[in-house]
Amino acid sequence: MQKKTLAALLVALALAGTLSSCGRRNSASDGESSGGLGSDIGDMGSDLVSDIGDAGSDIGSGLGDVGSDLGDMGSDLVSDIGDGLSDLGDGVSSLVSEIGEGVSDLTDGKDLTRSSQPAGALEDQPALETAAPVGDFSSLDGRKQGWGQGVQVDDQNRPLSPLTFQEKYGKYDAYFIGENEKVLYLTFDEGYENGYTPKILDTLKQKGVKAVFFVTLDYVKSQPELIQRMIDEGHMVGNHSDKHPCFPEVDAQRREQEIRNVDQYMADNFGYTSMNLFRPPAGEFSEQVLAQMQAMGYKTVFWSYAYKDWDPDHQMGAAKALEKVTGALHNGAIYLLHAVSKDNADILGDFIDTAQKQGYEFKLFS
Repeated sequence: MQKKTLAALLVALALAGTLSSCGRRNSASDGESSGGLGSDIGDMGSDLVSDIGDAGSDIGSGLGDVGSDLGDMGSDLVSDIGDGLSDLGDGVSSLVSEIGEGVSDLTDGKDLTRSSQPAGALEDQPALETAAPVGDFSSLDGRKQGWGQGVQVDDQNRPLSPLTFQEKYGKYDAYFIGENEKVLYLTFDEGYENGYTPKILDTLKQKGVKAVFFVTLDYVKSQPELIQRMIDEGHMVGNHSDKHPCFPEVDAQRREQEIRNVDQYMADNFGYTSMNLFRPPAGEFSEQVLAQMQAMGYKTVFWSYAYKDWDPDHQMGAAKALEKVTGALHNGAIYLLHAVSKDNADILGDFIDTAQKQGYEFKLFS
């Protein structure tokens, strides 16, 4: 429409120029003709103005259509963007939900804290039998607490954290450190056998030192000869639970059954009825856990010294290990050592000798 209107306008302008030139050539000789020509030019001018107006109207109408089309396109674009953002939000929401479900599946029923049991040791085991828990501990603090002796010590080299926790939780028969006397207590955690327990027992027998071995039910079942030797040689066998769960994260009924399963198996298969020492898996506890263990007739034994000895693939070497454990000597020390450690098996005799030369006496924790 716009192209046709512009063409008509150019034709009209050309025609007007031609007629104007003719009018100038004839004006001197023919006045009447000149008057008629002026009238024609006026009529053509009127037509030209009318055509220009029509063209302007057509152009305005065309621009209006273009504006309307652009408006419609903008509206559609905004709508499409909105739909796209909505789809993106739905996709992100679904992704977050799937990630959450994946993490839930990964952690369901599994203790992700450090465990002294080998991979696969807790798989395919039957569900625990249940028993009514002893007492009601719901009024006590059930928040999970982790345990590590820390690095700050007093002027006698006694770590400060065990002293603080002993004062706070000792009423529940919980032990983080012994009395301020030159006495040491050796304890070993046993989740699986790595071939070093026989050597450790040999050294303890040679030195005349007794220790506590905290065992899981899997260890008891898989190492009956070593369990019997511990008993026969005067050591204490402590309870480290059946399946090594995080005790603050399971209910009181499950906690009791974890303890009873080990207790009963030891009584039935070894005639061992003096099991009354408990070490929480990974040292994790709550006030509720401590009170429940006390009600069940157990003392909960933590430690005032431990070091990174539990990974068989990352041992620091006998010389460095001996320096660490002897450098931490203090009155009333409860040592936690892992029997899977080659370093511990290698240094045990030298450690006992060094401690005794400094005036320390080894006693069996009971």
